[in-house]
Amino acid sequence: MKRSAWRFLWTAEDIRNRLVITVLLLVIYRLCAHVPVPGVNREAVAQILQTSAGTGAGTLVGLLDLLSGGTVSTFSVLAMGVYPYITAQIILQLLVPIIPRLQRIMEEDPRQGREFMERWTYYLAVPMAALNAFGQIRLILSLRSNTTVPLLTFGNDLGFNLPTVTMIVAMTGGTMFAIWLGELISEYGVRNQGLSLIIFAGIVSRIPSNLLSLLSDETNRWRNLAVFVILVVLMVLAIVFVQQGRRNVPVMYPGRRIGQRQSMPVKGNLPLQVNMAGMIPVIFAQSILTFPAIIAQFFTGAEAEWLRNFALSVSNLFGGQNDYYWAIFFVMVVAFTFFYTDVIFTQQNYGENLKRVGAQVPGVTKGAPTQKYLTKVLRRITLPGAVFLGAVAIMPFLVRPLVPAAQNFSILSTGLLIVVGVVRDTFFSLDAELKLRGYEETLLVK
Repeated sequence: MKRSAWRFLWTAEDIRNRLVITVLLLVIYRLCAHVPVPGVNREAVAQILQTSAGTGAGTLVGLLDLLSGGTVSTFSVLAMGVYPYITAQIILQLLVPIIPRLQRIMEEDPRQGREFMERWTYYLAVPMAALNAFGQIRLILSLRSNTTVPLLTFGNDLGFNLPTVTMIVAMTGGTMFAIWLGELISEYGVRNQGLSLIIFAGIVSRIPSNLLSLLSDETNRWRNLAVFVILVVLMVLAIVFVQQGRRNVPVMYPGRRIGQRQSMPVKGNLPLQVNMAGMIPVIFAQSILTFPAIIAQFFTGAEAEWLRNFALSVSNLFGGQNDYYWAIFFVMVVAFTFFYTDVIFTQQNYGENLKRVGAQVPGVTKGAPTQKYLTKVLRRITLPGAVFLGAVAIMPFLVRPLVPAAQNFSILSTGLLIVVGVVRDTFFSLDAELKLRGYEETLLVK
């Protein structure tokens, strides 16, 4: 019977040390998630979340709480997680084909281009985190009428003063600290999985509270739990099936000259993924949709009635309360999947890369025609992947007739997609580490 090389996962000292470091850093992250923002009364925030359920702004706060792993409900310094960094990273990637200088840097020296992009991602993440922090504080303040406890410990409103700056700096610093922990995990823990594992830890920490809310319904608790488990199992199988989907495009590689002999051309395959964008379109669409709702909170207390009503309408629509929100969310996820896939595939420029090594797709001219043909094939196979991503994103809305409480479960939508993706990528990363150290079954000495 063939035994797996994974039995050496804990006996390999280097891999064991990486796993221990990863777990310790994730524990530090979850402990820091309970550090409150200075100047905010957490008891008042808890009352706001309890009494604001069902309103546009309250639903938006609950949505942000799901995405942050429950840190908004405690108004922690990590309330924004690492999402400002991810948003900044996506924006810069989308700007590469638009700005010629960025595209030239990425094409001339890919390594220098990556370092340039990483450096400017950090620069852009700081102001985005500060703006997001101010928006979250204003959002909570807009709901202070739902609590009898003073929300701020230093006054009734924000202003250009030291306490306000302290709150923004603390939340921005928390985001950058979370990003730093993610970089440490990528360097000293599981390679290249730091930020993903940070998000993973926040989402998984919400599972116990989700299950408790299911069991709180004494009448339908077991039916709801059974439906929940069945949905999760089916969605995991569907996500793995779609994420592993490939379209192998045949490619002929030229033969090599060995001395006086010329070897025959080699036939290979170029695998194109059904879902090349991963969960990025879902995260980006979620960020774009919540942005108008956060901005609308600045005008909900306006003196002009038309402006106040318009702000409330925008808050209700983009806060997740309106049924149209889910239709808009689905369309945006599908659109962003095509857009982001096109941008990434254009940057990879398979047509020129294949031409450079002398390879060719049978029946297609080398260079630009090859890139055009591959783009056409990729767009065709991306359609089912994009529709699937959109369906997963709005799954809580689809299953609400069966399990009413499911609309508050991140693990049934974006959360499950991220969790499965992170587990899959971590599995392949650890498997590569084992093979690199000679623990592959075919390399082991019997």
